[in-house]
Amino acid sequence: MAEPEFTAKGVRIEQRLRSLTRAGQIRISGGRLELLTSYGSEIDSAPVRAVRASKPWFAPDDRALADLNGKRYLLTLGDHDPAPGETGPPAARRFIEAVRRAARHDR
Repeated sequence: MAEPEFTAKGVRIEQRLRSLTRAGQIRISGGRLELLTSYGSEIDSAPVRAVRASKPWFAPDDRALADLNGKRYLLTLGDHDPAPGETGPPAARRFIEAVRRAARHDR
């Protein structure tokens, strides 16, 4: 099995106002993006070229949006919840860049 191009653990995954997991995982490997629960069960997955990843203008630096299979997920990346008024690590930017890079290589 090939080494994943991007992985993140401890990710809060939400859909609309519903929290799906507070300690989920994101994996980009073999041209697919997978959203997983903390136990490794699949929440959703799609070919990376069909995924749209972006940074919401209203959110701190540790959050990203991912559109998969017609569903929009709000992802909070980082190993900890930031203190009030502080932003988390810039992991969202790395995630968005990894999706774009994988989509270019998958063509």
